Amino acid sequence: MDNLSQVPSVEQSVAGTSLGTEQVQAYLTRIRYDGPTDASPETLRRLHRAHMLAVPFENLDISRGRKIVVDDALFVRKIVEERRGGFCYELNGSFAALLRALGFNLTLHSARVPRADGSDGPEFDHLTLRVDLEEPWLADVGFGDSFIEPLRLELGLEQDQDGRVYRIVGDGRTLRMQRLGSNGWKNQYLFSPRPRHLEEFAGMCHFHQTSPESHFTRKRICSLATDDGRITLSDLTLIVTRNGQRREETLGSEEVWRQALERYFGLRL
Repeated sequence: MDNLSQVPSVEQSVAGTSLGTEQVQAYLTRIRYDGPTDASPETLRRLHRAHMLAVPFENLDISRGRKIVVDDALFVRKIVEERRGGFCYELNGSFAALLRALGFNLTLHSARVPRADGSDGPEFDHLTLRVDLEEPWLADVGFGDSFIEPLRLELGLEQDQDGRVYRIVGDGRTLRMQRLGSNGWKNQYLFSPRPRHLEEFAGMCHFHQTSPESHFTRKRICSLATDDGRITLSDLTLIVTRNGQRREETLGSEEVWRQALERYFGLRL
């Protein structure tokens, strides 16, 4: 089966926070989006790109001891009102609330990210989204340095985005999102078409912000896509990639780090 439109998503829409008109407009303003809002593939692509370019992937609350609760209303408040970013549960949970409010039909899915030894991580390690239009799409604004626009959920289709190539492979029941690198295709994560509810991710969300085994408790990260690359703060290391050229700089103090947060990401803690 090449096209996953024939694979049932069981519950075609998982209920969540309902955003009002003013909240939707505030969210669109937050991601600097003023385009069409109809539930179409083009709108999905534009919203996805805008979100990736405006809202950073970051785990800064973990080092600050600020608990992250699995609640999409809190996710939206943090991203829109506090003008922050977040990690996968927050970013994709919040984006799902926006898409639902605009009339998109979507489901939440559990993804398993490969460990360092290549084995698959646990269920609910990552949250990703399936959006059903005339054809199904994979949307994900919470995986850090990944695809800027959603991917067609068509098995084996190679999809080029800004010089990076992605594909989804599998048997319709177990799917792998892959990226083409210098050594061939590399798994980014494994997921299934089975819909999930947001509260099912609470256990792994707690793990990732408390366990010494989680890479999110080992260092602070803040990363944002740009039109020509990406800007990342990894602890006190500033990494700027533009047009394939990477530059690293070690910041001299916490004060300089805070200045970089505000300058490059618009974040004030």
